[in-house]
Amino acid sequence: MTIAEQIEEIVSEALQPVRLEVADKSHLHAGHAGARPEGETHFHLTIVSSLFEGENRVARHRRVNALLADLLADRVHAMQLKTLTPDEDLA
Repeated sequence: MTIAEQIEEIVSEALQPVRLEVADKSHLHAGHAGARPEGETHFHLTIVSSLFEGENRVARHRRVNALLADLLADRVHAMQLKTLTPDEDLA
């Protein structure tokens, strides 16, 4: 299973998103610290979930980082997050 697939599985199970996009942006960081030739080190995630209701951006990001802590500890070097509620996604 790829790292992107692991991210999708973990986030889907925990946050039940109505929209989830996991984009591997590793090719943009080739040669930089933390980049591996095989990729899957730098990701951009867009997560739209009603479970984010009432949480500010920092709380949402902390929640996602906690879910993915094991991957972030040794396999993922960087992760950019866009976390929205369904109402915010429509705006």
